[in-house]
Amino acid sequence: MENVDVAIVMGSDSDLPIMKDAAKVLEDMGISYEIKVLSVHRTPEKAMEYANSLKERKVKVIIGGAGGAAHLPGIFAAIVPVPVIGVPIHTKTLSGVDSLYSIVQMPSGIPVATVAINGAKNAGILAATILGTGNDEIRNKIIDYKASLADAVTKKDEKLQSIGYEKYLEEQGK
Repeated sequence: MENVDVAIVMGSDSDLPIMKDAAKVLEDMGISYEIKVLSVHRTPEKAMEYANSLKERKVKVIIGGAGGAAHLPGIFAAIVPVPVIGVPIHTKTLSGVDSLYSIVQMPSGIPVATVAINGAKNAGILAATILGTGNDEIRNKIIDYKASLADAVTKKDEKLQSIGYEKYLEEQGK
């Protein structure tokens, strides 16, 4: 395996429609990554082997998505000495609250930064921000990205002020 800056790991391929958002952010920022499906419950040996390989390959950030008993990000945080960002995945039974609690309630000494339920895009942005602390090119891309968010809000407000809320909502289909 080649060296990458970020590893995106998920417990099931059903998480991929969410986790692709982290990959897209990293692609847009020009950050190298790889993406894997590994279950710490169903394939524990493979998951541990992969976690140890990340340590050896000096991966800089891990994004771990998991639903239900969402132990994956915590296991990786326990093994690999880099920032781990957990993405709780929405579940049918408890709407992702079970995933959120499983990821955010890590024991002292094993932190996992946690984003919102299905918040893979924010996980990608956070990973880029972490990498940007030591890389001016990435840092500048984050600055530009945040400026584009501000521009979008300004344009929306200008449109709202110009056409009024009823027409604005009508155009939004709401």
